[in-house]
Amino acid sequence: MIVEIAEITVKPGSEKAFEAGVGKAAPLFLRAKGCHGLSLHRVVEIPTVYRLVVKWETVDNHIVDFRKSEDFQEWRRFVAAFFDGAPRVTHSEVVASYV
Repeated sequence: MIVEIAEITVKPGSEKAFEAGVGKAAPLFLRAKGCHGLSLHRVVEIPTVYRLVVKWETVDNHIVDFRKSEDFQEWRRFVAAFFDGAPRVTHSEVVASYV
C-alpha cells in the first residue's frame, strides 16, 4: 500500500469552497484503479494548509492511471482555482508500525 500526501495551500477565504470541491471530487478518486480511500486534513496552526491523503495500491495507480485520466482533469476543475501555489505531492510506504 502506498500513501500519497498532497500538501495544498489554498487562498485565504476559500477554505470552505475548497473543502466542498474535495467532497465533490471524492467519487473520482474512489472509482480510480487501485484507490483504497482518501481523507482531507487541515493543518491546525495554518488553516489555509491542507493535506490530502490518498491510499493507492501502487504509485503507478496514482501517477499513470489516475493522473492521466479524465477524472484527474475533473478533480482539478473542482479545486485548482482555490490553490495558492502548486501542491507538494509525495508517496510513502509503511516501514514500521507501532500501536
